[in-house]
Amino acid sequence: MEQTFWDHLDVLRWAICRILVVWLVVAIGYFVAMPWLFDRVILAPCHDSFPFYGLLRYIATWLELDASFFTEAFEVKLVNINLAAPFFIHLSTAFALSVVTTMPYFIWEVWRFVAPALYPHELRGVRKALLLGGVMFYLGVLVGYYMVYPLTLRFLATYQLSSSIENVISLNSYIDNFMTLILCMGICFELPLVTWLLSLLGLVHRRLLRRYRRHAIVAIVVVAAVITPTSDPFTLTLVAIPLYLLYELSIWMVKERPAVAD
Repeated sequence: MEQTFWDHLDVLRWAICRILVVWLVVAIGYFVAMPWLFDRVILAPCHDSFPFYGLLRYIATWLELDASFFTEAFEVKLVNINLAAPFFIHLSTAFALSVVTTMPYFIWEVWRFVAPALYPHELRGVRKALLLGGVMFYLGVLVGYYMVYPLTLRFLATYQLSSSIENVISLNSYIDNFMTLILCMGICFELPLVTWLLSLLGLVHRRLLRRYRRHAIVAIVVVAAVITPTSDPFTLTLVAIPLYLLYELSIWMVKERPAVAD
């Protein structure tokens, strides 16, 4: 049965209502659980027991390295210098985590709404794009949380300009860097999806990406410099290397340019 414009509008309205209800429930849950999450998840990179630091020590043992960056115990103590900061960070962090968590449900609702209007071959393409986009985003978040941010924190927190200067990290600074770097890594991991979609439109192909690989490296460094919350070369390199690997993955995913008949 063919639906009218108002029928479609009603379906969209109920979809938006369901999304808002699910998001609100998840946001409230995060708000209640935030003290536990702060201690065991968000602040986990501040402590020497974080899994990636154990990996660094294993690498140091395996390669017989004596560098203090790999082997020394690591602990960061945060301070709060703003009276209202804990409350607003509590709210904003719960909001950000709830948005990230409910994103698959939001995509599923959008899929339910647009699927009836698509042809079978379009359904397969959109389904593959949504699945790939979701997997790559959360993979980027995990890479940012377990590798990029801990390395960044470990380097910057132990870096000394002078022995007479003591590094004291504020709560606001920690959370801003934490959320920015991890979410940016999730977004940057969508690069293979973007290039794949562009290849379906005939705008890019494998030979083109290979030809402009050097230009892409320069662009990746610029993008890494923009999205990194700090301007140090160490953090920039940590972000740029995964982006370059994603570019190589994009080359592998897209098709060759169709041969042009004479």
